[in-house]
Amino acid sequence: MNHCERQRNRWWGWVTVLLTAWAGITAQASMPRDFPFIERTVNGTTVFIHFLSDNIVRVQKFKENERPDKKSYAVIMTPEDVWASAHRGDDATGLSAGRLYVAIDGQTGCVTFYEQGRVLLKEGPSLLEPKIEQKWVLDEEEDIFGLGQLRDTTMSMRGREFKIWNTNTYTPIPYFTSEKGYGLYWDNAGRSWFSSKTGAAAGNAQEVTFTSETGSCIDYYFMFGDSQDGVIDCIRRLTGQATMFPLWTLGHWQCRERYKTSDELAAVLDRYRELRIPLDGIVQDWQYWGCDSNWNAMKFQNPYYINKVGDKAWERYLPEDLKNLPVSVPRLKSPQEMVDYVHQHNAHLMISIWANFGPWTEPYRELKAIGALLPFDTWPRNKGVMPYDPFNPQARDIYWKYLKHLYDMGFDAWWTDSSEPDHFEKEGDDDVMTYDGPWKSVKNAFPLMHNKGIYEHQRGENENIKKLKKSKLKNSKSDNSTFNIQHSTFNKRCVQMTRSGAFGLQHYGTFSWSGDIQASWDEMKKQVPSGLNYTLCGIPFWNTDIGGFFYWDYKNDPKNPQLQELHSRWMQWGTFMPLMRNHCSSPMVSELYHFGQPGEWAYDVQVEAIRLRYRLLPYIYSMAGEVVQHSGSMMRPLVMDFAQDKKAIRLNDEYMFGRNLLVKPVSDPSKAGPGQPTDVTVYLPSGKVGVRETMTKKAALRRYTDVKWYDFYTNRLYDGGQTISRPTPVSEMPVYVKAGSILPFGPEVQTTGEQAWDNLEIRIYPGGDGRFTLYEDEGDNYNYEKGAFTEINFYWDDARRTLLIAGRTGKFKGMLKKRQFRVVIVDSQSPRGDQPMPGGRLVEYKGKKTEVRF
Repeated sequence: MNHCERQRNRWWGWVTVLLTAWAGITAQASMPRDFPFIERTVNGTTVFIHFLSDNIVRVQKFKENERPDKKSYAVIMTPEDVWASAHRGDDATGLSAGRLYVAIDGQTGCVTFYEQGRVLLKEGPSLLEPKIEQKWVLDEEEDIFGLGQLRDTTMSMRGREFKIWNTNTYTPIPYFTSEKGYGLYWDNAGRSWFSSKTGAAAGNAQEVTFTSETGSCIDYYFMFGDSQDGVIDCIRRLTGQATMFPLWTLGHWQCRERYKTSDELAAVLDRYRELRIPLDGIVQDWQYWGCDSNWNAMKFQNPYYINKVGDKAWERYLPEDLKNLPVSVPRLKSPQEMVDYVHQHNAHLMISIWANFGPWTEPYRELKAIGALLPFDTWPRNKGVMPYDPFNPQARDIYWKYLKHLYDMGFDAWWTDSSEPDHFEKEGDDDVMTYDGPWKSVKNAFPLMHNKGIYEHQRGENENIKKLKKSKLKNSKSDNSTFNIQHSTFNKRCVQMTRSGAFGLQHYGTFSWSGDIQASWDEMKKQVPSGLNYTLCGIPFWNTDIGGFFYWDYKNDPKNPQLQELHSRWMQWGTFMPLMRNHCSSPMVSELYHFGQPGEWAYDVQVEAIRLRYRLLPYIYSMAGEVVQHSGSMMRPLVMDFAQDKKAIRLNDEYMFGRNLLVKPVSDPSKAGPGQPTDVTVYLPSGKVGVRETMTKKAALRRYTDVKWYDFYTNRLYDGGQTISRPTPVSEMPVYVKAGSILPFGPEVQTTGEQAWDNLEIRIYPGGDGRFTLYEDEGDNYNYEKGAFTEINFYWDDARRTLLIAGRTGKFKGMLKKRQFRVVIVDSQSPRGDQPMPGGRLVEYKGKKTEVRF
């Protein structure tokens, strides 16, 4: 033990005193004493510190004798049992638990967070009126990240300023996280601001500030995880674990604004199947309900979907752009036929639902009767359409009452559009009262409460179906096969795609897309750091409209070579997003066959990107399993895995997809012209990697090596810590595999459910020790919450050139009890990475520990 360590330990021993010191701490009589907290009043402000766990701390500041009764929308954590110790002196009052010590300065009331004697973060000045404000002081050169999806080109938030007020394409979240391994959530749903700038009061150090217009107190949560993985684990404990999405959602989706008839949607599905383009999801966008006055009726009243074209009684529901279409007899004569047709062709169907209602709709009338419509000017404008109040529990019940009609039809997913909500602000809107208070005080929680309401009602519906099924089986000896078929899909996972987001969204079966962005190279550049910083807020499932949404600059022409290049590069990036969804705004059409035909680069490049996505599904679904079972992340900003590499963590256009693949989207056009190669500059991060769990019963072995990188396409091996220029044909996107990686590849299929994973190709990229966990479950129900899933751990010992396949853990109905793994060692002579690897060692696996030496 060196001198510094001895000094630190002596200091730590001094501040860590027995829990019995609680008696010396002042607390109001109304505050329970059965959890670890301290408080101190300084200059009329009471500072309250509460350990929710040994690494999650809540801090509140309020006026003396005015303790607030404050509601949190995101935080749902039940405080854990924590062994804590307190210290009180004239200079400071402190509380320690685990590795953390939190101190309140006796003169200023400022709070400082320590980790075993090291200062993690220190408060600056605060205000309680006329606004709520708190400052913190960063270390010199300390980088911070997060703040949500800001449509910005920068990863590091140091030196940046943002308004925290959700709008279409802009989803700020009042949370930042540091390269030092802590995160901070400002728990205020009202209009707020974030700034990071040099402050004179802090001796010209960098100050971070959250300011809010509304609120009864300063209220924030400090989380220490030691690494970004640890911090995200804290977020999930604080706001709820992420839910598992169905396997099909990780395949390829096709949608556009909009399919105007059910026959048009079915024809697109037919064409994809004919061309053998892999597809799992297709989407019915808006106006299936009819005209704008009937906005979001959440039932089919558009005559073209219900075989009522030409019927005078239904003409009033025709959208303007359908009034001149020729009258024809539809192939699919009802919405139910459309749902059934999609399912019969091995695809899944999402439908658009909004958070506002037109005046002709039944939900509008019922919500208006209870005062649960917000009098805002919203989309579509000048049609009397109004958002509902999702803070009102009765309003959430009414919303589900009408959505249940679509749920009963068998729709697979909800597109919860305009969840900011769409809002053309006018004077006086800030003070409109919601169920929980003025609009300006709660607005940023709107998307959370809206999606939460749908999720909780669907989960409740699942439970009701289970009870009904048990009742029928118990009370009837007749054949229940009809009942079973009718309700076989009612335990499927809730899937919601929403246009906005909030802290804690991951707990409610919801993923975000980045909104109605423009199709441009500049926009594509903004999307990469926007998505990465959003996922650092603990929300793992995110995507963009592939290619963008508005195609004005390209005259909505898919035959435009410049647009073909942009869309092809964006589709390649989509392979390495958590979800892969192609979309566009009318009159653009983005189905792949509009860009070209087989043999033409603009078509072939996109189809090959989709095929690679499907071969990577065992890897991708295992990442999703890690998200849910181990608080993992799919898109991993480089600060997560290479925090010590300052150059890497500040990059705005590279990230890890899972723990093994380094990706860099091509976000510039080729100077040689569309379809031609381009030179892309790539930085390969440096660091020590290869921590390996034990492969025997002996003590864990840890062996560190300098990270190396394989080019996914050429298999050339590079040292980390260098910048390279990579010539990149239009058929390739820079992707690098970390040495020591174990990657599973599945079969080439048209849908996620086409073929079992009974013969996976397992690739070993030698050069370091590695580990991979293959996750599997039933694919689309909630049995995984009861432990119905399996994990198979693979360990690669590079020195011994040995692969250990551990015994399978867990079980579920229909799991593969025996299978084959074809293990391949990658080298410079191997085929390009998007092609199957020949040869290898065939391993018969029956769930027992198996060792393979090379």
